Amino acid sequence: MNQDQLKQAVARAAIEYITPKLQADSILGVGTGSTANFFIDMLGELKHDFAGAVASSDSSAQRLKALGIEVLDLNSAGELVAYVDGADEANAQLSLIKGGGAALTREKIVAAVAREFVCIADQSKWVDVLGEYPLPVEVIPMARSYVSRELVKLGGSPIYREGVITDNGNVIIDVHQLTILEPKKLETEINQLTGVVASGLFAHRGADVLLLGTTEGVKTIRPV
Repeated sequence: MNQDQLKQAVARAAIEYITPKLQADSILGVGTGSTANFFIDMLGELKHDFAGAVASSDSSAQRLKALGIEVLDLNSAGELVAYVDGADEANAQLSLIKGGGAALTREKIVAAVAREFVCIADQSKWVDVLGEYPLPVEVIPMARSYVSRELVKLGGSPIYREGVITDNGNVIIDVHQLTILEPKKLETEINQLTGVVASGLFAHRGADVLLLGTTEGVKTIRPV
């Protein structure tokens, strides 16, 4: 199976996983990215089984609307039955690196409101130690240089993602050369830097379950 086929397999597994949890008044959180897009496309099959969705990005919202799924503002949605999204890296504790698509802040907000965070990923995203994938950090534009200097002190090599503006109007710094042995500690340290909106480390609120697409089939993984 190629990577797209693995992504399709985990998207299908996510549909099967959430279907029993949906009720007529359920609201579902939906993420952003290539794997999430496969899930969104399949979600159209269930659009009459739940009330609507909250999207973590404008692009996902448009994709949902095109399928006839009502997209709700999170402020009026209340608790979400589940949040389904991909990841750029995942470890055995189901701490994640996310934000390759620059939607990390909204993804964190939606995940925080969800009863269950269902992560979907292919086997290339599974790692023993987080950090090989550059860690995205969303930053207020005027703080970009200051935050970059502080990220160097934390052991990283920050690179400004030129030409990218988030849906919130901010910029992204990608932090390379990190070996993240204590994800919760590093997440806290980065979040405390003045000017940081959010980091792409999902450790304090990691995934509750990971549906991992492998050549042997989709594995259901819980945090150790």
